[in-house]
Formats: sequence, structure tokens, C-alpha cells
Amino acid sequence: MKTPIIRLLLSALPALTTAAGSHHGGHAMHGNQQASAVGTPGKAADVTRTVEIKMNDSMRFVPDAITVKAGETIRFFIRNNGKLPHELVIGSIAELKEHAEMMRKMPGMEHDEPNMITLKPGQRGGLVWKFDQPGSVDFACLIPGHMEAGMIGKVVVSR
Repeated sequence: MKTPIIRLLLSALPALTTAAGSHHGGHAMHGNQQASAVGTPGKAADVTRTVEIKMNDSMRFVPDAITVKAGETIRFFIRNNGKLPHELVIGSIAELKEHAEMMRKMPGMEHDEPNMITLKPGQRGGLVWKFDQPGSVDFACLIPGHMEAGMIGKVVVSR
């Protein structure tokens, strides 16, 4: 039998989970960032190709420019070759700058969203993202100071 306090906590849990998003540290990038003008989370079964991206302590992504076709689903295989933590966040430049400002106010935050990955030194991981429409999409490391030091890249989405 559940006590009134446990029932209250259980009833509030869905709202608390939604409000926090799935960031460690309790904020979400533009809601839940499940879909936006920059694309949507991809499905592994729909991956058309894999692109390897390396991150390093010279505050660069290698490569920092990628070309894909509209409708293509890409698996990004991301490797942190540095001695510092780094991350890759896909978004518009406006979203990235706004989120970077939030990161300065909440240092130590890690990401766990479909368009974001945080990797410790030596770690590797992946993202699957579908690029829905032609244009350009940005990606950056939003750890305070990293984007400002040049850790930013661009995906050109062609027709």
C-alpha cells in the first residue's frame, strides 16, 4: 500500500522528468530538441553512411565540414583524442550560442539528448541524425570556452 507522500511523489514524477529534459543538470535545449529545422533523431536501421569525427585539445573537430544529402541519415562516430572532456552538439548557430551561455552558468553539465554527446578523454561514442532539408547545420562543443576557441563545425545539406 502506498503512503500519501509516495503517491504524491509518483504522480509528480512525469512532470519533473519532462521539465528537466534528459540533460544531466536539468535543462533542455529548446524543449527536448527531438526535432527542429536542423533535422531529427535518426534510426540506426536507416543509416546511409558513417562519418568519423575526432575532437582534440587544439579545440577543433576533424573534419569540421561535412556534406550530406537532404533525407540522409548519418551515424556520427565521434572520438575524443584529447586530454580534456569535449562534446558535439548539433543545432543552429543561434541555438548553439544560446546553449553555450547556459553552459557557462551551469559548468560540469553533461548532455544526453539525441543531438548531443559528451565524451571524456579517450572515449568514443556515436549519434544518429537525419538531415531533413537542404541548407546548413552547425555543430559545436559547448563546454565553456571551447566553442569560443574555435571548436565549431558545419554540415552542408544538399538537395
